[in-house]
Amino acid sequence: MSAIPEPAVRKARGGIPRLRPGSIAFLSYGFRPFFLGAAVWGVLSMIFWVGLMTGRWSFAAHYGVVAWHAHEFLLGYGAAVVTGFLLTAVPNWTGRLPVQGGALLALFLLWIAGRIGFLVSDWIGPRVAAGIDSVFLFVLAGVILREIIAGKNWRNVPVTGLVLLLGLGNVAFHAETLSLGAPDYGIRIVLAAIIGMIMLVGGRITPSFTRNWLVRQQSGKLPASFGRFDVAALAIAAGGLFAWIVAPVSEVTGAMLLVAAVVQAVRLARWAGERTWREPLVLILHAGYAFVPLGFVTLAVSILWATVVSTSDALHAWTVGAVGVMTLAVMTRATLGHTGRDLAATTATRVIYVAIVVAALARLSVPLFAQPTAFLTFSALAWIAAFATFVLQYGPMLLTARRVR
Repeated sequence: MSAIPEPAVRKARGGIPRLRPGSIAFLSYGFRPFFLGAAVWGVLSMIFWVGLMTGRWSFAAHYGVVAWHAHEFLLGYGAAVVTGFLLTAVPNWTGRLPVQGGALLALFLLWIAGRIGFLVSDWIGPRVAAGIDSVFLFVLAGVILREIIAGKNWRNVPVTGLVLLLGLGNVAFHAETLSLGAPDYGIRIVLAAIIGMIMLVGGRITPSFTRNWLVRQQSGKLPASFGRFDVAALAIAAGGLFAWIVAPVSEVTGAMLLVAAVVQAVRLARWAGERTWREPLVLILHAGYAFVPLGFVTLAVSILWATVVSTSDALHAWTVGAVGVMTLAVMTRATLGHTGRDLAATTATRVIYVAIVVAALARLSVPLFAQPTAFLTFSALAWIAAFATFVLQYGPMLLTARRVR
């Protein structure tokens, strides 16, 4: 890790805030520690889960295998990626210097404490572990809200609301698991908040990056601009998600989810993704977002025709597909751009994209076969390959100073 020799001025070229002199590269922007931490945890948590499932080891006994796996994927890995993205995006939104140095280190250590707490919860007690873990998202929401208020960037206040919703869902997850034995409302709130973020943020960056690339290619058809249709699509999806939270087995909820699926599919089709097949860094954003309407469909089917697919299997269209693919798409692109590299997909980057898509498709194939163990194992191995490759390829970029061109 090296220092970044840049002057402490308000903004850099292109509007991105400069850093304070002497800043440690790893602690200079939120994406650096949190993307690397998320990727490392993506590998370790999957290995831990496989070990739990096969009985090779045991921990977090009060939570159980399934609840621990769901929590550490959505609120361990997922929360880290959300944090890295937001702490890097907020300076661009507000024109302020990024959260860095000691403050960033404190946030990162707080996130790590939550992960360790669950691994040793059998010794320190599940309530203590839950308490340590629950603090992080509320602190993050406070940091983001402070920056947005200081920068008078009122347009992005809803992002803070989604982080708070994630934090409340986390508290509900803990409370239900410890009192009832399994999460109920909590897991639906958490997943709805994360999918909401993907629809909100992914709905901005996917057509934007697509437009930029197509303009450089002098292509004719460009993505539709954000407008009333997008607002309506988000509102319909939010309605479906809310109905799922409060009435997860209602046929009305299933119908609302089907409508949301159609609208989100139309929204995706308006972004000219079929024209980006030559650019993996852009195409993967469309592939990741495609799992959003697919998730609405599979969840609706699990409600309306429960014998076809279980809710657990259906939700993996979102958890492995939308979350896994979209987060890696964002992590790779943001790391390249913010570390001064060319926005070009290397062989390793292509391996990451193929592996995570294969992991998602393999997991979704599990209900189709009487002996699903092979597909579960294959999905887990593909997942580990994707994140291990990210650590090896992008870890050095995240640890060292930005390249100066």
